[in-house]
Amino acid sequence: SLSLSLSLSLCVCVCLFVCASRSLQPAAKKGSKAVKASKYTIDCTEPVEDDIFDIASFEKFLHDRIKVNGKTGVLGDSVTIVREGSQINITAKIKFSKRYLKYLTKKFLKKQLLRDYIRVVANSHSSYKLRFFNFHNEEEEAE
Repeated sequence: SLSLSLSLSLCVCVCLFVCASRSLQPAAKKGSKAVKASKYTIDCTEPVEDDIFDIASFEKFLHDRIKVNGKTGVLGDSVTIVREGSQINITAKIKFSKRYLKYLTKKFLKKQLLRDYIRVVANSHSSYKLRFFNFHNEEEEAE
């Protein structure tokens, strides 16, 4: 009975030691998660058709201002910006926020003194559209 209790206590100590050592070990990586490429579109059709918005300068602004790993102007292969007509397509292979594009777009509009006339509206889950504020409705209500 004494040997049985010693063997049981020995088993309990070994089990506790094994469990404690496992909890101290770092978790094994099950494979690094690759960030899915995200594609965003900014549709600038309305302001470009009215010739008050220069899409080429907006594209250059995005190239210069988008930060990758805390540095601006160094996009590399991780972020690509392509202009197609009056739309700008941004493809990011890194973690990238749609909200960051809205922030940069609003910053560009403010710099061009267009922020009082144009707003940035979510068109779909992965796109924004530049629209004019509806001043016509406000003028009709005032009359």
